[in-house]
Amino acid sequence: MKTFLLAQDLPVSRIGYGCMQLSRAWDGTPVTTDERRLAQRLVETALAHGITLFDHADIYARGKSEQVFGDVLRASPGLRQHMVLQSKCGIRFADDPPGTPGRYDFSHAHIVASAHGSLTRLGVEHLDVLLLHRPDALVEPEEVARAFDDLHAAGKVRHFGVSNHTAGQIALLRKHVRQPLVANQVEVSLLHHHLIDDGVLANTTGHAYAAAAGTLDYCRLHDIRVQAWSPLAGGKFATASEFADPVVRNTSTLLRQLAEEKNVTPEAIQLAWLLRHPAGIQPIVGTTDPVRLATCCAADGIELSREDWYALFTAARGERMP
Repeated sequence: MKTFLLAQDLPVSRIGYGCMQLSRAWDGTPVTTDERRLAQRLVETALAHGITLFDHADIYARGKSEQVFGDVLRASPGLRQHMVLQSKCGIRFADDPPGTPGRYDFSHAHIVASAHGSLTRLGVEHLDVLLLHRPDALVEPEEVARAFDDLHAAGKVRHFGVSNHTAGQIALLRKHVRQPLVANQVEVSLLHHHLIDDGVLANTTGHAYAAAAGTLDYCRLHDIRVQAWSPLAGGKFATASEFADPVVRNTSTLLRQLAEEKNVTPEAIQLAWLLRHPAGIQPIVGTTDPVRLATCCAADGIELSREDWYALFTAARGERMP
């Protein structure tokens, strides 16, 4: 698989694997033997098809997804050298501590504690990348900068980034944080195309994308890798029926047509659509089906024409270009 540079010293596969569903029970039950076996198959499948970036978060299954991945590494420690491990922090559960509401937390103490928790569960000495998961309305950038400095100086985290952040939020952090912010993980897919629409619809009547305005271009301008979570739109195109929304149904039909022409799956076409964008968008695929994961990797070898790309974009938007 071809690679992107996430940082000057950090090449990563163009497609990443999202580890959220390695454990699906968001409760206090222990990791199961079946979860470990499936995780082993998924990790081996990903590596065999050239995937090197593995994306985690401290909250996934309340830490159990990191735990089961760590069990895979403990059983096969040689796998670590072939991986780029990324995790996210900053979301707190409604019962952490008991009786408190769910919230975001970019305090120095929480970022450092979360990073150490991820390291313990994964059983590794350092994270290659740590992302701030969702914007904290009470963020004090100086606190974030101090946390990043401490984790970097201790050799616990090599690189830093954000997730679900707008251009303005990233700019505020960059004013205070010394380390480059190397990635912004956001929801992008054929069905969730707002960040791409933002550039197309700028200065047209009746459209306002103020919250996302300029985010994609800002990331391109500052060499921040855009990572796409839920790049397959939650499987909505794959399950489209005659009763589906006309936009989903029509786009699904076009995806199948292109897939047949190129002898790949519709999912591979969806990922190729993201890869075709000049921003260098990196899809993070989270399927728990090893066969489906393998077929998704075929997207790396697909070259969509400008005509095919815009045909899909127009179908997914449900309206003609302005």
